[in-house]
This record gives sequence, structure tokens and C-alpha cells, in this order.
Amino acid sequence: MELNGKLAVVTGGTRGVGAGIAHAFAGAGADVVICARRPPDTPLKGAEFLPVDVRDPDAVQALFDGLPRVDVLVNNAGGTPYRPLTGTGTEPGTETAVDARRHARVIDLNLTAPLTVSLAAHAHLRRSRGSIVMIGSVSGSRPSPGSAAYGAAKAGLEHLARSMAVEWAPDIRVNTLVLGMVRTELSHLHYGDEHGVAAVARTVPLGRLADPSDVGGAAVFLASDAAAYITGASLLVHGGGERPAFLAAATPDRDGGAEAVRGAGGDFGRATSADTGQPAGGDADRGAGGDTGRAAGGDADRRARGDTGGAVGGDAGREAEGGTGRGVEGRTGGDTVRGSTRTPHRGTPDDTGRDAARDPLRAAMPDDSDGTRGGGR
Repeated sequence: MELNGKLAVVTGGTRGVGAGIAHAFAGAGADVVICARRPPDTPLKGAEFLPVDVRDPDAVQALFDGLPRVDVLVNNAGGTPYRPLTGTGTEPGTETAVDARRHARVIDLNLTAPLTVSLAAHAHLRRSRGSIVMIGSVSGSRPSPGSAAYGAAKAGLEHLARSMAVEWAPDIRVNTLVLGMVRTELSHLHYGDEHGVAAVARTVPLGRLADPSDVGGAAVFLASDAAAYITGASLLVHGGGERPAFLAAATPDRDGGAEAVRGAGGDFGRATSADTGQPAGGDADRGAGGDTGRAAGGDADRRARGDTGGAVGGDAGREAEGGTGRGVEGRTGGDTVRGSTRTPHRGTPDDTGRDAARDPLRAAMPDDSDGTRGGGR
């Protein structure tokens, strides 16, 4: 996936996720322009810095008017401040509404600014038949207590991208990277010390937080010719998402006989609460190998085969083939009976012993008004 000769603009590209994206584009051969209100602490190799406040439409337009061309725009600038909708009042047990203008600023940075930048870059992108990559968040698709305005903005950003993709097609492709938790230099403000980061990482199916380079690689893909037929799409970059919280509260198999019944399909074969305590193979009504409702060798007159509920060869009056509840082309008293397919019983997932996912949103989050992204979602 080479981007040789293409010019990519990355907003908020001076640190964290934005810096990872800028590095990835430079590594793919693109000429990179990063912009934010303040320059990076350390110059990024292969990237040019141009100062701009992405919330200022005139300043943004002037920046793009000064560029010779634009092939890729990455709308990364954003911020995830911890900003509950209500605050504690002066009297115990009372709450007060937080100034709505503080929430409006979050929406301005995370939704209005990407629209402003995209409009300013439109003429360049149309001429080059380029692409836009929005940097979204899983906060836009699930409740985000403590950062409701941010989540609402990210939901709006994803919808904006889909609308742009249709309205600006076929000249400009527009896609969204939907990020989960990312480890950056600001992660401690979101998740605490190394123990806190490690605990949060354990809630991710892949067992770690994303690295900015993971996001950078995905952004390069969406901007490259390898994604030439992809537009209006949302690519999840979240390590598998979040384990459903109800699994930590569910109690199947905790009262004994936890390993009693397992299906042939692997770890998803634990018995449900109705099946716990039943011996594996000792009960004539329960199978021990095929997720069946019949015995596997436990009843002299019945024998389970595959995923069947009927006898296979063990009953003189029945004859089953394949995965049916009754015999297929079998005989009962001389009459031919066609059976109906039977759905095998499956138990609940076998991972109820893991720790419940912690809520990182209760940690302090930075108000990143510079337009560069921290380590949160």
C-alpha cells in the first residue's frame, strides 16, 4: 500500500493517534502536512507542520488555499474531556446542570471542525479524486457516561461521513475509522498507572490497547488504492470490542457440575442452569458428544449419532440418517416417515469467571482543546 507522491493532511497530528497516523503516511511515501494550534514537542520526520485552529473556518480555508494539492485528508483532531452532564451542587445530595457551552465546545471540536476542514479541502480532493478518513470512536455507538457530548459528536461524525460519501461520489471517497482504546502519552490521565492500563487492557479481547501505529496502518489502507471501492464504510479498530457486562453477572454452572455437559463445538458448550448437575453420558436423555437430546451409549435401545434426537440403529423400529429428529426414510411399523431437522441445544459461553470490565470513563480525562487526540475513545 504505497502513497508515493500523494499529499496527506492530518489534523491534530502532533501527538498521540495523530502522530501515529502521520508516521504511517510518511512511511508509505506520502508528503505529510500536520496541523494543530501548537507545534509538536519533537519534529516529526517526513512531516511539515502548519499552525491552525481547526475551529476557525477562515484560518482553515487559508491553510488549504496555500497548499498545491491535497490527495488525502485525515480528520483526526478531537478531544475526550471528562465532562458529566451534571455537577455536584453546594448542598449534599444536590446536583446542578453544567454550563451547556462547555458541552457545545466538545461538539464543535469533534464534529463541526471536521466538517469545516472537509469543506475547505473539497476542491483539492475533487481534482485529485482523493479520500477523507474520519477518526471516529466506539463512544459514538454505545452510551458514554461522563462524555456524552463527545459520544454524540462521534455518532454525528460517522453519519456525516456516510452522507459525504454519497453526496461527493464518485470523486471523493469518505470512510471512518471507529477506534476503541488507544495507548498514548496521555493514557495515564484516562486509565491510571501501569496497573490501571494493564487492567483495562485485559478487558479487550486481543488483550492490549491499540498502538497509534495500528490506527496509522488502517488509515493508510483506507487512503490507498487497495480500498478504491470502499466508501461510506466504518472500519472498527477496537481489538474485538468490549466483553458484554452481563457475562460477569451471569451465574450458570456455579452451583456444582460446572463442567458437566460440554458440546462438541468447544468452550461454548457449558450446560445451562437447567442442565447443571447432570452426569456426562450417565443420563439416558442427554448426549455426551454431539449436543444431542439423546443418550450416547447410555440407553441400550438408543444410540446418538451426529446431532440427532432420534435413535440410529439401536431401535428396531427406527432408523436415522444424518442430523434429524426422526428417521429419514426410516421405518416405524412398516410406514415410511420423513423427519424434520432438529436444532441442537447449545449452552451458554464458558467465560463467566473473568473479571468484569472496568469503566475507564470514570477516570479523569483531558480537555484537549488543542485539537489533538489523547488516549481515550
